[in-house]
Amino acid sequence: MKQQEQGMERRQCDVLVIGGGPAGSTVAPLLAEKGYRVVMLEKARHPRFHIGESLLPANLPLFERLGVADAVKAIGMEKWGAEFVSPCHDATQVFQFAEAWDKSMPYAYQVKRAEFDEILIRNAAQKGVEVHEGCQVEAVDFQPDDTATIRARHDDGRETEWQARFVVDASGRDTFLARRFQIKHRNPRHNSAAVYGHFAHARRNAGQAEGNITIFWFEHGWFWFIPMMNDTTSVGMVTWPYHMKTRAGRSLRQFLLDNIATCPALAQRLQEARLLTEVEATGNFSYVAERTHGANYLLLGDAYAFIDPVFSSGVWLAMHSGVLGAETVDTCLARPAAAPAALKRFDAQMRHGPKQFSWFIYRVTNPIMRDFFMGPKNIFRVKEALLSVLAGDIFGKTPIWRSIRVFKTIYYLANVLQPRRAFRAWQQRRFNIRKVDEPALYKAS
Repeated sequence: MKQQEQGMERRQCDVLVIGGGPAGSTVAPLLAEKGYRVVMLEKARHPRFHIGESLLPANLPLFERLGVADAVKAIGMEKWGAEFVSPCHDATQVFQFAEAWDKSMPYAYQVKRAEFDEILIRNAAQKGVEVHEGCQVEAVDFQPDDTATIRARHDDGRETEWQARFVVDASGRDTFLARRFQIKHRNPRHNSAAVYGHFAHARRNAGQAEGNITIFWFEHGWFWFIPMMNDTTSVGMVTWPYHMKTRAGRSLRQFLLDNIATCPALAQRLQEARLLTEVEATGNFSYVAERTHGANYLLLGDAYAFIDPVFSSGVWLAMHSGVLGAETVDTCLARPAAAPAALKRFDAQMRHGPKQFSWFIYRVTNPIMRDFFMGPKNIFRVKEALLSVLAGDIFGKTPIWRSIRVFKTIYYLANVLQPRRAFRAWQQRRFNIRKVDEPALYKAS
């Protein structure tokens, strides 16, 4: 429904979704299929560049559910495992997803996000979602009658105001509602920045391993190496803000290339490569909002929290939150008496994913943890359980948690048995994550 008043177009819907990335493009069609009038507002126009190109095996069943499996397969480089390369170990370590606890999800895809995200948002429109691209949300006001008024400006200057029964914030790193409520905070337990670009002619692994993601540790963090279709490889450096300060007037391009040169294993892979894109940087990489929801709004995916991309969890957590979000919104609108319990379940599940990945992320640069990754043992099935985490299999019924507890116990015991090494690692981590306020460090020039 719509009406025109004093130059402002006024419309109504059941659910308004802010953002057309993986989270928004998952929750919106699922709600539309349930019969709700769903509007999605996306500030950009697809296709648009985005990082986060590495998907997890747990994504694949959801692609089937959304009806995009064939389209994603057509643009995806098959990813059968993850390779870890450490300067402190002689051999590399490859984890095959087929060796996880659940053997039914042996691979994932590497995708160009411009293509992948466009598939998802076009699918949402095909499923009945009213999609507006080039439409920036400017204000959201929650009313006493438990509705919300959302004002947005189109890139042609038009303004539209929607009255919605429910708001879903899937705005990604824009974190629209978290910023509005002033509940977004730098993650005190992690603090990293990323510098990245796309390369052509990078040397890849042979055979089935061609599409494997490779993680290269180096002195100041780690690099990702993500092979994609059409001879495009995403390479990025995740480092600490203190190291960004050493950029000292260099362009982002030169800074990235200089750091690649300090990692011989990666430099070899890029010996014949050339940059295809401008090098970009993102600061304030890790953050979390104080809450995941209110009575008539939800925060999904990166709009709630983001930690670190080392385990490629971003797209999976975003899309899974979209599934949870659709179930929760449906309950809140169709059965209001059950809303409190549904929102409580939603909150628990939203916190579960980042919590499980975070435990490993916070320790992945610790030398003791690095030893575990570079020489995994399957005692009490801990390797299979770890692989299940790497595959994103953390929300279902796969019984991995006893083995994960065993793994954590072994890790803590190793720290007790190596107190000096553990203490030095703790000191180094405190040094690494200290806050550095230098926003200019992330600019291109």
